[in-house]
Amino acid sequence: MTGIFDPLDIRGVHVRNRLWVPALCQYSVFERDGVPTDWHLAHLGSFARGGAGLVMAEATGITPEGRISPHDTGIWSTAQVAAWRRITDFAHTQGAAVGLQLAHAGRKASVWPEWGSPAKGTMPADQGGWQTVAPSAVAFEGYAPPRALALDELPDVVAAFAAAARRAMDAGFDLVELHAAHGYLLHQFLSPLSNHRDDAYGGTLENRARLLLEIVRAVRAEVGGAVPVFVRFSATDYSDGGWDAEQTAVVAGWARDAGADFFDISSGGLMAGVRIPLGPGYQVPFAEFVRTSAGVDVNAVGLITDAAQAQQIVESGQADAVMLGRESMRDPHFPLRAAHELGVELDYWPPQYLRARWP
Repeated sequence: MTGIFDPLDIRGVHVRNRLWVPALCQYSVFERDGVPTDWHLAHLGSFARGGAGLVMAEATGITPEGRISPHDTGIWSTAQVAAWRRITDFAHTQGAAVGLQLAHAGRKASVWPEWGSPAKGTMPADQGGWQTVAPSAVAFEGYAPPRALALDELPDVVAAFAAAARRAMDAGFDLVELHAAHGYLLHQFLSPLSNHRDDAYGGTLENRARLLLEIVRAVRAEVGGAVPVFVRFSATDYSDGGWDAEQTAVVAGWARDAGADFFDISSGGLMAGVRIPLGPGYQVPFAEFVRTSAGVDVNAVGLITDAAQAQQIVESGQADAVMLGRESMRDPHFPLRAAHELGVELDYWPPQYLRARWP
């Protein structure tokens, strides 16, 4: 029976356990140049030191206009690559695998940072904002209208994701994740609620998934056969007529065939004001459904907060791994504590902290 402290090999990457840290937006690049800072080193490094198997760096803009806010990290310049390399090098000394979430926010870009800002919603151009883009000129509620991407612009989107994946490899990341969740650009293409196109990228499920699958193939070609490629999905829009778990499972299977390896199953984010039934492990059934229906490897995320709960999810086969976001921020050493609670001996306690081991 597989448990959370069993290792996992994904293509050419060895992951020491199945307790992972998801991408956690920090909105902490105050120079607005996309270059990660000492905060990101301490933030991500603490999870690696704390025993996580995989640490996923935050949603990182593949282009300046792809960022959620001007305070987001980026992966479009050599300066960003060098700064990320410092972080990945440290995480590797602590035994963790490190991934980078490649993102384009689409119609949800150009917003005020989540904290420390004088306003909410779309940031105006005179404050540093920019014109957003989307599959269709349909605004996210309360945000400025986006511009619909022209058909001849879509190859540039694919190329930008592929180039970002190459830079992620140069920066020392072990894997990349394509962000197709939470209402951002790729999710906007997938959902019929935000994609009203009448060309080859809209209408049928095959058409709505076309851009994502082109990106998966381009990224796979760019990074080669030894590098894992993850895709993060929102399994439902929680809205009638929207994206749902059945479509997620179908597209996950197509993405696997196109070269993706692992699927990070979340939910929501496309529509404002929807009711999300929060509760412990509330997204785990979505992960289990996609895993079973598509026959793909998945991780579960969402209010997973204790060792026994995480262990049960993996042991029962609901997911192949779990990601703990808020719990990891509360306790960066969660894997060390979980091992104590479950009676598992680890050989990767930081030697500087050995005196703090539980008796």
